[in-house]
Amino acid sequence: MVYREKIKIDTVGHRDMHEMTNRVQAIVGRSGIADGTVHVFNVGSTGIIGTIEYEPGLEKDLPDMLDRLIPSGLDYGHECQWHDGNGHSHLQATLMGAEITVPVGDGRLMLGTWQQIFHLEADIKPHSREVVVTVIGE
Repeated sequence: MVYREKIKIDTVGHRDMHEMTNRVQAIVGRSGIADGTVHVFNVGSTGIIGTIEYEPGLEKDLPDMLDRLIPSGLDYGHECQWHDGNGHSHLQATLMGAEITVPVGDGRLMLGTWQQIFHLEADIKPHSREVVVTVIGE
């Protein structure tokens, strides 16, 4: 069986992080699927989906690390082509990824005690993000 819903996340721009574990778990519950997987996918090329221990320190540390690894203001080919200031945003999102898959057992996400699902905005502009959550199983 396949069950799908969308989650809307409004962001304020670069570095805006949202915890979404409970929202994904609610979709798994509504699906009626007891055993399988859930796939969480950000629609768009500058949004990030992942897992982390969602706490204030890491909520700051992850974007800080990405900005050190792939800073804004460098001579990115994307900037030469589009002049929109977000070449680093695309590269950060590509590095981290736009999706995750989590096992589902007994109708629950099989995450670790300190593991939560998050969305991180890499773009410099605010967005109304669409996250597609697909539960597959029986």
